Amino acid sequence: MRSYAFSLSLLLVLCVASAAQAADPTPAPAPVHKVTQSMSYIMLEPMYATIMDGERPGGQLMVAIGLDIPDPELRAEARRIMPVLRDGYIRGVMAFTYTHVRIAEQPDVAAIADKMQRITDRLLRQKGARVLLAEVAARVTN
Repeated sequence: MRSYAFSLSLLLVLCVASAAQAADPTPAPAPVHKVTQSMSYIMLEPMYATIMDGERPGGQLMVAIGLDIPDPELRAEARRIMPVLRDGYIRGVMAFTYTHVRIAEQPDVAAIADKMQRITDRLLRQKGARVLLAEVAARVTN
């Protein structure tokens, strides 16, 4: 008899919990992690390129950047063409890594920033967006 009463009370609790869930169908939104409070800053995902050591891969170069675009119209344009910008950045990082990065040397971060800025200005067809380097890291696998 006790197990029957326990099962019945457990079933009642589950029904009440499911009814409470059905009454509030919208769960609370998860908190959004913001890198900065600035509305003009756009953070991009890191980009990776292979560092060659002769004819074989010897490591990876990772470049993470953000864009500071104070002009709202230019920022909207940058968001609209973000796939094109990202493609240009990845191609630029790959070309830079192939021609300028060596296993035994530190990458020139000023040259990387200049290259990313030139790509940004060319693809947006105007100046006004500043490239900010967030991180540059080289990992040697030899």
